[in-house]
Amino acid sequence: MDVLYGLHPVGEALRAGVRAIDHISVAREREARRDPRLDALLDLCRERKIRVTTEPRDQLTRHVKTDQHQGVVAFLRERKMLALEDLLNAPTGPSGYQFFLALDGVEDPHNLGALLRSADGSGVDGVVVPERRSAPLSGVAAKSSAGASEHVRIAQVVNITRALEQMKKNNVWIVGLDERGTPDYTDFDFRQNVCLVLGSEGSGLHDLVKKTCDHLLRIPMAGSVSSLNVSVAGAVVMYEAMRQRRGPAVESAPKPSKPEKPRKGLGS
Repeated sequence: MDVLYGLHPVGEALRAGVRAIDHISVAREREARRDPRLDALLDLCRERKIRVTTEPRDQLTRHVKTDQHQGVVAFLRERKMLALEDLLNAPTGPSGYQFFLALDGVEDPHNLGALLRSADGSGVDGVVVPERRSAPLSGVAAKSSAGASEHVRIAQVVNITRALEQMKKNNVWIVGLDERGTPDYTDFDFRQNVCLVLGSEGSGLHDLVKKTCDHLLRIPMAGSVSSLNVSVAGAVVMYEAMRQRRGPAVESAPKPSKPEKPRKGLGS
């Protein structure tokens, strides 16, 4: 059984209604104090008919292996992941185009949570993660996402490269982020079907994934460090995509993601 902790993440899970919640435990020490936020959470539990139990605070710490739970822990049934087809076949948003995020080996749950929070805030239509070489959707990731992980549509795939190839067949441009790429991310037109691919914290995009990309973009750096943390870099590009997609539509129809002549991605 999965656990989710913290007032905000647990509250977002209740409001989203995506995952079945078995019960919620509240620290006895906290329940004895008046707290409007906790009262609102308990009212929501009663409204949704979610069972609430009380336990010593130390016991909650043992459940989640951290004392940063704010005296509230939700016990959830296992999350059912979506298939890639669920994302591709979903209706488009107000822009008329789809925008996805694919993660190629993001293994830090804090980075995963931060990326999911940015994905939710910037209107990403879905996130693709691999079964292996990926941080789990744990309580740490959920806490880092401030509850956004309960709202984002997430598809889990066996092979990220094959998933990207399938997206290309569905007229989605595959755009990787790489410090040696070109052009700058602000020079790319996101007003078309796009999947942004981010690599691992240490080595970036894997070679095969990099070769699968139609474009490799970079974020220009003015200081001594050559790149940003993956969650920060992802947020920068996701919000640039949102800015563009809120602007006037392009006059010409978007190009198909699969060019007439085969071409290799930069860095191949």
